[in-house]
Amino acid sequence: MAEITAANVGKLREMTNAGLMDCKKALTEAAGDLEVAVDILRKKGVATAAKKASRDANEGVIAQYIQPGARVGVLVEINCETDFVAKNDAFRAFADEVARTIAAGGDVETLRIAAVAKMGENIKVSRHQRLEVAGNGLIAAYIHTGAKVGVLVEVGSGKEATTQVEDFKQLVRDITLQIAAASPTSVNRDGVDASVIAKEKEIAAEQAKGKPAAAIDKIVQGKMDKYFQSYCLVDQGFVKRSGEVSVGEHIGSVAKQLGDEVSVRRFIRFQVGEGFTS
Repeated sequence: MAEITAANVGKLREMTNAGLMDCKKALTEAAGDLEVAVDILRKKGVATAAKKASRDANEGVIAQYIQPGARVGVLVEINCETDFVAKNDAFRAFADEVARTIAAGGDVETLRIAAVAKMGENIKVSRHQRLEVAGNGLIAAYIHTGAKVGVLVEVGSGKEATTQVEDFKQLVRDITLQIAAASPTSVNRDGVDASVIAKEKEIAAEQAKGKPAAAIDKIVQGKMDKYFQSYCLVDQGFVKRSGEVSVGEHIGSVAKQLGDEVSVRRFIRFQVGEGFTS
C-alpha cells in the first residue's frame, strides 16, 4: 500500500475539487492509487464539482445568521450558475446552513460539494464576514427581497440594559434598512480613506478652476459635504423619514430618549456579483 501523504491528498483535491477528508478517505480505500481514488470520488458524487468548477457562477444569494443573543452574526455570498437555482428553496436552505456553519466556526466545503452534486451546478461560497459584539450592543442583519442584497451591522450602547429595550432594537433594524437602501461605504467621515478624500477634493477644485481662491475653498467644501452625505452612513438623510433628518441626528434623538450613548460601530453590505469582472 502506498503511503497516504499530504501531497497526494492535495493533488487528488486539485484533480477532483473534492473536500480534504473525502480525498483522504478515497486514497485510503484506493490503497494510495490516485486514479482509483478519482473513480471512487466520482462514484460517490463528490467529484462532480470538478467538471463544474470551470463554469461561471454569476447568480446567487446573500444569506445571514444571527446566533441567539444577537452577539454574533454572519453574512455570506453564495453563487450558482442560474437564477433558477438561486430561487430554489433547496439552494436557499443550503445558503442558510452555510451561514449557520460559519457562525459556529465550521467547515462548509463538505456542504458545498454535496450541494453541487444535488443541484448540478457550479456553486461557490464566494465571501463571508463574521461580526461579534465588543462590549455592549447588538448584531443585526437584513436580507432584502430577492436575497441579492444583505446587511450585517454592529450597534453599540453604553449600558447593557439598553440592548433589551424595544426602541433600541427598532433603531438597529432601521439602520440595517438604511444601509441596504442607501449603500454607504463607511460609518462616518473618519472611515473614508484619505486618498479618496484627496481625489474628491482635487476633482472639486478642478471643477471650480478660474474662480477666486475664497470661492474655490467654499465650493470644494460644499462638494465634500455632499460626498459625505452620499457615502457616510451618519451623514446620509434618514430614509425612513424621507431625508428630513440625518441618520446621525436620528441616532442621537433615540439615544437621548434612551438616556444612553448609541453608536454604529461597523457594518457590512454585500450585493450579489459585486466582485465579478467582465
